[in-house]
Amino acid sequence: MNAAVSFIGGTNGNKKGLSATLAANPGDLKLRASLSDTNFSDGSTLNFDDLFLSVEKPGSFIIDFDIPKKDVQFQFMNTFKLEGKQINWSYTHMRNDHRTVLDGTLVFDTANKLSARHELGSFNCKLKYSYVHRGLTTFEPCYDLEKKSWDLAVSRRILGGDLIKANYETLSQVLGVEWSCSSLVNEDGRVKVTFQKLTTLLISLRSKEKWFQHLSIWLRASTRQN
Repeated sequence: MNAAVSFIGGTNGNKKGLSATLAANPGDLKLRASLSDTNFSDGSTLNFDDLFLSVEKPGSFIIDFDIPKKDVQFQFMNTFKLEGKQINWSYTHMRNDHRTVLDGTLVFDTANKLSARHELGSFNCKLKYSYVHRGLTTFEPCYDLEKKSWDLAVSRRILGGDLIKANYETLSQVLGVEWSCSSLVNEDGRVKVTFQKLTTLLISLRSKEKWFQHLSIWLRASTRQN
């Protein structure tokens, strides 16, 4: 059995905190326990306000336990063939939210995929087509049946592994451009630029898994009436 443990500790004034993750792989299962920003209640006793447990069998199921909220989320997935085409599907149920979501993907070939996502008991349903051109450029139009709106995402691999992705949401008129620039640094980094109705610009930078700013730059355009 393989196991790994990671800890991050820190202080903020008189408060002390701890973040920790314990992962173990007994057989085909993956077990995970994590604490996020857990505080010491009296300087020595842990107050488990953010304890999460997870049990996973890759390709079969994932069960997540949110201890503070007394919530559990089930996800079951499978893959099968239909008329020679591969179909991937998953069933996700969130107990506290009383939500059940079905996801399915029909794989025509390595370049063409059609996927659907539907929340049971609602009109929330999305259809997305994915086409990969020459292994470098991906086009992904998406239609939201509930909102009756189209979205479009286009991404391309450049510079030996970097990824540039642009997406446009027709309903909100938001255009976003994201550059994953791992080739320029020794770690994963991202630059994201968002235009909203061409009046608002948001620039965000990310290193590894954390957005290291709350450094966000907003520029708002104004009109002057004579």
